[in-house]
Amino acid sequence: MAIAAVFEIPGMTQDQYEQSADKVTGGRGPVTSSADWPVPGLISHTAAPTPGGWLVVDVWESEEAFRRFGEIIVPILNELGVPNAHPKIYPVHTVVTR
Repeated sequence: MAIAAVFEIPGMTQDQYEQSADKVTGGRGPVTSSADWPVPGLISHTAAPTPGGWLVVDVWESEEAFRRFGEIIVPILNELGVPNAHPKIYPVHTVVTR
């Protein structure tokens, strides 16, 4: 079952987000495609600034795929000084893509 992972990260900056994206792609720069992720299963990724930090909403094919990604992204975020980035997980009812 697909899941949505919603990260609301107070204090995270655009620079920290961009650095994390560069590390996720293995140093190839910003993420532009689901193929940029180091594990399969990403359906969509959206990131945006908020008044007090950063918002990321990912949709994954399964909770297991997201957990595999979590093993990669959590150490990256910790390294960048973004501790305690705990998402809220929701089961997805409908996914619409282009």
